[in-house]
Amino acid sequence: MRKMWKSRVLIDNPVVLDRNQIEQDLRGGKQVIIQFSHPDFYGSILEEVDELCAFFDENFGVRFYGHYSLSFDGHTLRRIPHVKMLQLNCLTNAHNTEALAALEHLRNLHIGIFELENSDILGIETLRSLRELTIISDKKVLNLQHFKAYTHLEHLHIGGKVKNLDAIGHLEDLNYLALHSISKLPLHFINRLKKLKHLRILLGGREHIQEIEENEIDHLEICRVRGFHDLTNITNFQALTSLMIEDQIQLNEICFDREMKALEELSISNCKALTRMTGLEQLSSLHTLRIFKTAIDFDSFINQILSSSLTTVEFATAKSKVDQEIQHSLSKLGFQKWSNSF
Repeated sequence: MRKMWKSRVLIDNPVVLDRNQIEQDLRGGKQVIIQFSHPDFYGSILEEVDELCAFFDENFGVRFYGHYSLSFDGHTLRRIPHVKMLQLNCLTNAHNTEALAALEHLRNLHIGIFELENSDILGIETLRSLRELTIISDKKVLNLQHFKAYTHLEHLHIGGKVKNLDAIGHLEDLNYLALHSISKLPLHFINRLKKLKHLRILLGGREHIQEIEENEIDHLEICRVRGFHDLTNITNFQALTSLMIEDQIQLNEICFDREMKALEELSISNCKALTRMTGLEQLSSLHTLRIFKTAIDFDSFINQILSSSLTTVEFATAKSKVDQEIQHSLSKLGFQKWSNSF
């Protein structure tokens, strides 16, 4: 099942809070996040925010960002002990981050601190109850060995400098994993994640994902991974319903050499060296196909055997006149134009 993203309501540096509106938004399925960009805006409202944190679930959260020219003081978190969703991101510096240990109700944590002071931050015991975690570290090398104790984690977005990446393989309940700017470290641990449905590999550098064996992953995204040129094991992903490949300038061929019955949506964007995509007739459930800015010849592409279930096709080169002609050809063949994105 694909990760469902909730729409968010951001309330920036509030002076007063409209509890009725917040409750209405939450009942409407949205996330509501109260955010602060500077200590001058905390005032006495943090205590009121904490009361709401105690009342609502983790779809109500608090975010601290910006604080330009200042280091965020983690002791501020003592004023919101009932927070369940916390975001400390778009911050250059922070200190006293050990204060996270006092947040016993925390279930969703997002850390994006450029100069993270504590490379062992994942060792804070209260974080072991997290269900969702995003943490990006550009300066310090994060020790992921602590993940062995994170028995509740279902959603993980990890990025930057890390060690002990294979410890992610201990997260038995993980269903969403994004690897961000993590280069060349082997991915064998993914084969141990039997509940994983959504995998994103973003930035960083690696040539392939050959370590990944047959799996139950539902959605795969590979975006702007430096040096990536080999997707020959794509049919190991037999449960895949959607595949997105973007900004892979060294990938020159995609071949579906055996049947993939589940794949419904396929998007290939800005892969300028890609000249061949074959085996589309093996994709018996494919209904939506997008090919944008590749080296694939349209006439060769459209004259090959395509999936019999295909109804929506977009093929674009970024050359307006050529694309108009291609769209006209696709329309004559009865294909609908792409109307949504992943």
